[in-house]
Amino acid sequence: MLRAFLLFAFASLVLQFGPVSDVSAQDDGFKPIFDGKSLAGWAGNEKFWRVEDGAIVGESTEDNKVDVNRFLVWDQGEVDDFVLRLKFKVSGTDRANSGVQFRSALFDGEKDRLSGYQADIDRSGKFIGILYSERTGRGILCQRGEKVTLRGKKDKDVEKVSDPAELLKAIDMDDWNEMEISARGNHLVTRINGKVTSDVTDEDKQQYKKSGLLGFQIHVGPPMKIEFKDIHLKRLPLQDKTKKVVFVAGKPSHGYGSHEHNAGCMLLAKSLEQAASETGLAVLTTVYKNGWPADPTALDNADTVVVYCDGGGRHYLHKNGEAFEDIMRRGVGLACIHYGVEVPKGMSGQRFLNWIGGYFETDWSVNPHWLAKFESFPEHPTTNGVNPFEIQDEWYYHMRFSPEMTRVTPLLTAMPPNETLSRKDGAHSGNPAVREAVLKNKQPQHVAWAFERGDGRGRGFGFTGGHFHNNWKNDDFRKLVLNSIVWTAHGEIPDSGIESTTPTESDLEANQDYPERKPKAKSKG
Repeated sequence: MLRAFLLFAFASLVLQFGPVSDVSAQDDGFKPIFDGKSLAGWAGNEKFWRVEDGAIVGESTEDNKVDVNRFLVWDQGEVDDFVLRLKFKVSGTDRANSGVQFRSALFDGEKDRLSGYQADIDRSGKFIGILYSERTGRGILCQRGEKVTLRGKKDKDVEKVSDPAELLKAIDMDDWNEMEISARGNHLVTRINGKVTSDVTDEDKQQYKKSGLLGFQIHVGPPMKIEFKDIHLKRLPLQDKTKKVVFVAGKPSHGYGSHEHNAGCMLLAKSLEQAASETGLAVLTTVYKNGWPADPTALDNADTVVVYCDGGGRHYLHKNGEAFEDIMRRGVGLACIHYGVEVPKGMSGQRFLNWIGGYFETDWSVNPHWLAKFESFPEHPTTNGVNPFEIQDEWYYHMRFSPEMTRVTPLLTAMPPNETLSRKDGAHSGNPAVREAVLKNKQPQHVAWAFERGDGRGRGFGFTGGHFHNNWKNDDFRKLVLNSIVWTAHGEIPDSGIESTTPTESDLEANQDYPERKPKAKSKG
C-alpha cells in the first residue's frame, strides 16, 4: 500500500513539475541552456537547424546540402571551466558526423563556423568519443580510450586506458546517448553514457584556450541528422587561483564618447587580459554586453562582477537586486563604475551600502563636471603604482556612505570648486547638506572608495568617474580601476600596480556604441 502511494506521489510530482532529473540538475548547479521549444539563445542557419519534439535538430538533405561544416552557436556567453551534460542522437549514413564544440572561436569571421575543441560524434564509430581540434591544424587530439598530454603538434604523451571497441559497444547508434564534457583548467574529459572516452591535458601554450564559444556541428557530406536535448551547463571555479572577472555592460544611452559601457568594459577587460598574458596576472575576463545577461550561468563562477551601466530606476541591479543578493552572499566582489553607483533610495540603496559601502543618493549627492586633482593616496593595494593625476570628468560627490564610514577606505579625494554647485537645487544638482559640506565647511569629497563587507569575505569598489570614454587613456586613472577590480576579486596586485598599454586612438574608437559626430560641411552658396 505504501509503495503504491509513493509511486502515485512521484507520478503526480512529475506531472506537476516536469522530470525529476531537471529539478535535481538545477539543485546541483546545472542550469538548462535550451528551453526545449525554440532556438532562443542559439544562433545558426535555420535552413539546417530547428526544434522538434523537445530537441535541437540539425539536418541536411539532398535538396539542402551543407557546403562546409556549419554550427549552431550558443550566443549567450562564453564557457571557461564547466561541466556540460546533454543527450544526442545521430542518424543518416555511416558518414554522418557531428560534434560538440567548446572553448571555440568564430572562424573566418562567419557567425556559424567555429574552430577549437570538439567532442566528436559520428555514426560509423570511427570518431565518436574522440577529442578533435576543428580548423586549428592540430587534428585529432585524443583517440577514444586514450589519456593524452599535449605539449605541441607532434609532442604528446599517449596512454591507452580503455578498449575503444568496448567503449563503442556502450553507445547506441539508433537511440539517445548521454554525453558529459568537463573542462577544469587545461584538463578536458569527455564521457558518453558514463564512460570516459577521452582524457586530455593540454599543455600546448600556443594552442590551449581557457575560454570560448559553445556550439553544435552539422558536417559537410551526405544527408545526415543530429539531435540534442536536455542540455545543462554548470560553471566551475577556475583553477590555479585564477580569478574570474565578469563585466556586465549596460545598454547605450548617452551618445558618442560618453557612457560607453560596452566599449569601456571591453577595453578594461583587454587591459586585464594583457596583464595576464605579459605578467602572469591570474585573471580571466568575460564581458556581457547591453544589459543584464541572458545566460543563466553568467555569474555562477564569478569572483567579482564589474557594473558599468545607467543607474537610477533603470539600474539592472535595482531590477535584479533580489537575485543578485544570492551572488553577494557567496562573497563575490562588486565594482561599480560611474552611473553604476546610483540606485534608488530604499531597498536598493541599503543593498549598495551593504555591497560596496556607498552609493549616489538623489537629493543628497551631485553630478557636476569638474577638474579633480588627486595628490595623495592611502596605503592600500588598490593604489599600488598610482601616481598623482588630475582629470576632467563627471565626478559625482557627496555620496551616501555607510554610517561613520565603517569599513570604507576613500581612494580618490579632492576638493570640488565652488562652481560645481552653481546649478539650482535638484535631485542631482544640489541640496542644503552638500552646500554646507562644500561651500561652508570646505570638506574634500571622496569620489572613489574600497569597501570590506561585514561578512569578512566580500569586497566592493565605487568609482564615480568614467563619464568620458577618452579618460581611459590616462594611465593612473585606468590603473586605479584595474587594481580595484582585481582587489574585489581577492586577486594579488603587484607593488607597481597592474600595468597595461596606454590605449591608442583606434583602441578608444573600437566598439563604441555611437559614431563620432562629424561637423556639417558648410554650403558653398
